[in-house]
Amino acid sequence: MRIYIILLLSILLSACSSTQSTQSTQSKNYKNNFTLAERDIILSDATDIPMRVLLINNVQDSIILRTKSRKVFVNPKDTILQHFTQRLYSTVTNPNNPGVGIAAPQVGILMNIIWVQRFDKEEEPFEVYYNPQIDKYSELKQTVLEGCLSVPDIRDSLDMRAYSILLQYDNPKGEHICEMIEDFTAVIFQHEIDHLNGILFIDHLKKEGEKSLNHDLK
Repeated sequence: MRIYIILLLSILLSACSSTQSTQSTQSKNYKNNFTLAERDIILSDATDIPMRVLLINNVQDSIILRTKSRKVFVNPKDTILQHFTQRLYSTVTNPNNPGVGIAAPQVGILMNIIWVQRFDKEEEPFEVYYNPQIDKYSELKQTVLEGCLSVPDIRDSLDMRAYSILLQYDNPKGEHICEMIEDFTAVIFQHEIDHLNGILFIDHLKKEGEKSLNHDLK
């Protein structure tokens, strides 16, 4: 397994580096990130107050959850962005409704921002990622039990998640980063980045169920 991952990393890093130079300049093109309505939501409470998590069984919430998010222009001096980033962290770490990851659309903000708990790092810290995108998925898959803060009372296993991914993103300083993520942490990234594209894990469950049914009928 380790040899496979090392070989995959050496191949995929070249693919990531080819796009790094163009995307690393995006933080210099700072402009207002949020709509007036989004600003009102973000600034409605202090940074340590969790935001309301949207639910798929609410009609109005579901429209937002199914909408694709926008690129973030990262600037450490953007006080609204910093305020929102901290409120999103307070939401995912809310002891009354904790998660291992969250995406901005889940609280009604259609921006490419996610928080992920890094189980692959010492002390398993939460980290924020701006404009994350997955460039490559390993052919090796893994089966993992998933749930979602926006999908109440449903937990099930997916068989289609890649074991490793090649990820690029912008950090809070506006620096562009490329790295390879493995194992369960890779699943969290895949789950949260799906949210940025209006996709929920139950969509994958439906596809896997249809695939299994078609196979049984043959």
